[in-house]
Amino acid sequence: MIPELKLDAKVMSLPRGGYLIETSAGSIQFGAPPETIKDTMKLEGGVPSVFVLPGEFFNWTKGISIAELEFPIYYNYFIKKKKTLVICNRSQSERFERVLRESLFGPVDADYSADFTEDADCSKDIRREMAYFRSMQFSDVVRFGIFAGNEYAMDGITIKINQAGDFEVFEGKSFTASVPGKIDYTPRYRVGERLREAYRPPLFAMTCLGSSSGFDPDENTSGFVLWLNRYGVMIDPPVNSTEWLLDSNVSPKFIDGIILTHCHADHDAGTFQKILEEGKVTIYTTRNILMSFLGKYSALADVSADYLMSLFNFKPIVIGKPVFIRGARFDFFHALHSIPSIGFRVEFQGRSITYSSDHNNDPALHKMLLDSGVIGGKRYESLCNFPWNSTVVYHESGIPPLHTPLERLYSLPAETREKLIVYHIPRGMLDGAKGIRIAGSGMENTVVIDVEPPAFEKTYQILALLRHLDFSEALTLAKAQDFVAGIEEKSFSKGEVIIRKGAPGDRFYMIYSGNVSITGEDRKYSKLLGAHDYFGEAAVIKGERRSADVVAETDVILYSIEKECFLDLIEGTEYAQVLYRLASNRDREAWEILSTSRFVRFFTSTQRTWLESIISPAEAAGEGNLVNEGARLKQVYIIREGRVDVIRSSRKIAEIGRGDLVGHVADIYEDNPSRFTFHHPGPVLLYSIRKNDFNRFLRMNPGLIKKMEYNYAR
Repeated sequence: MIPELKLDAKVMSLPRGGYLIETSAGSIQFGAPPETIKDTMKLEGGVPSVFVLPGEFFNWTKGISIAELEFPIYYNYFIKKKKTLVICNRSQSERFERVLRESLFGPVDADYSADFTEDADCSKDIRREMAYFRSMQFSDVVRFGIFAGNEYAMDGITIKINQAGDFEVFEGKSFTASVPGKIDYTPRYRVGERLREAYRPPLFAMTCLGSSSGFDPDENTSGFVLWLNRYGVMIDPPVNSTEWLLDSNVSPKFIDGIILTHCHADHDAGTFQKILEEGKVTIYTTRNILMSFLGKYSALADVSADYLMSLFNFKPIVIGKPVFIRGARFDFFHALHSIPSIGFRVEFQGRSITYSSDHNNDPALHKMLLDSGVIGGKRYESLCNFPWNSTVVYHESGIPPLHTPLERLYSLPAETREKLIVYHIPRGMLDGAKGIRIAGSGMENTVVIDVEPPAFEKTYQILALLRHLDFSEALTLAKAQDFVAGIEEKSFSKGEVIIRKGAPGDRFYMIYSGNVSITGEDRKYSKLLGAHDYFGEAAVIKGERRSADVVAETDVILYSIEKECFLDLIEGTEYAQVLYRLASNRDREAWEILSTSRFVRFFTSTQRTWLESIISPAEAAGEGNLVNEGARLKQVYIIREGRVDVIRSSRKIAEIGRGDLVGHVADIYEDNPSRFTFHHPGPVLLYSIRKNDFNRFLRMNPGLIKKMEYNYAR
């Protein structure tokens, strides 16, 4: 249990972020990162009904909203029977209303027929049944308090915004407290037993990241990883799922897909985080659920829906049409909920899993909806035909009418209850005597379903690894075929030496699972590589002996290819030139700079290696300008040594140095004129990057564009 929090002062910093102040008018919360309701539910005063929005809704570095009020608003309306007062400026109120309307009511003027095949079309029923669940109007749940001249007054309390962007609170005319305008976020979640060795995913399994609801202050919010063919697809990842995996000793690189079932905060908060990570993930959902997601997060992040779409790949789900992911067949169905929501049955190698999503599966409710004309016969039949016949059934439960009551699940036949795993409900609500188990979170509770390996399992694994490597785009299908033919699998135990310094450079290595360390001559230069990273290219490309020791830090599975075969495969490709540059650039200084730079501190080791492959040493002598304000950048620079002044409108606003990026990332990517002049008062050593190379890197890692932005004027 998380210990109960006590207010011992007028202002407190909430464990997950945001600030709470006690006033004569009650508690007021400033900022609301995800799941702060789990903090305030533990307070003596409970969940506040007054919130002040921060100046910025979205933290691009962490990929989260810091104005996540959806669940506090639900709590106040359904539990406390109160409206929530949201204090903000006028433009913020308009953005926030868009966010909340998507969460409460789903997409406006949606064409639900696009989400069904003609034979399965229940789109008119979907619209009517969602209207049935909407027992409130927007004005019933929220009212806005608008800052006028950076000031808002209510019930004897005045909140002011000062020039620094911080909040000042007054009771009457007396100053009470100052509250920071910048809202930080600290993740809080429970991790099971950390695996002793790096995880090698199974062929078919389900890992529970959390089994409870957004209203449970003691347990992780529900979310899952479905393992298929030794790679993972996240299902409604809760916030900080990647950190959860890393803390469990599981590489997030094994996961490159997300099934988004619907757009309530406890189901979509972690989706945006995953989108902003390495590479591009694929989102599987219906067009209408995606439109809800884009509408919600474009308003939160204050960017266009088109920009958000550029960050990921989209695979549309159509009810009635099977989808195949990693060799498994998915049949999706439309769940019964207040907004568009989908569940599925997945079959792989003759075994299957059903996932209900948020869905009221009570037959009595289904019959009532039919008899009252809310739904027709086809929709009723689809609800009656829930796929209970799977090997394992993951089914939600909660408070009706939006969720399935436990009594319904208790009434199922014994053979169905035996394969049933319940989630989305606090553990304490479950009666263990009724023969139903709750999903156990943690890697140690992964439910592995035994299946026969596919006929071409090894080939599939090699191609899957190849697809994740940054040079795979350069390979034709014929070259990929030769690549598979030349691969050897090698396993190393923890502590075993893979390469010794001075050995011949005779093979190129790719990491399938586990971690390796590379240690240079002075024993101070070291880097840690993991799944989907590669090494050994420098000696292969340059025809030299190995310059570093490589040691297995965990049990490791590698795929390697002989030198001549590898060189033949990349011959004539653009990537051959990239590798030659990387082999020349790899040194202690470049890696140290890329590891410590404030601009690239969010990069994974793979992204740093990629950046390392496109940099070239350069220098600028004497005094001069690297970039002039208003000019378009042709090169991007990273400072190795020296000072550069950042100038705007003839006024110096900042100094930058070692590891800093010369140029504003958005201007570079969008080919806009530079906002600044970058002046070097003396000689400066640099790494230069061709604009085309840099933009290609950003296109393949679009989540970095906003993360790398820096406000020089701070």
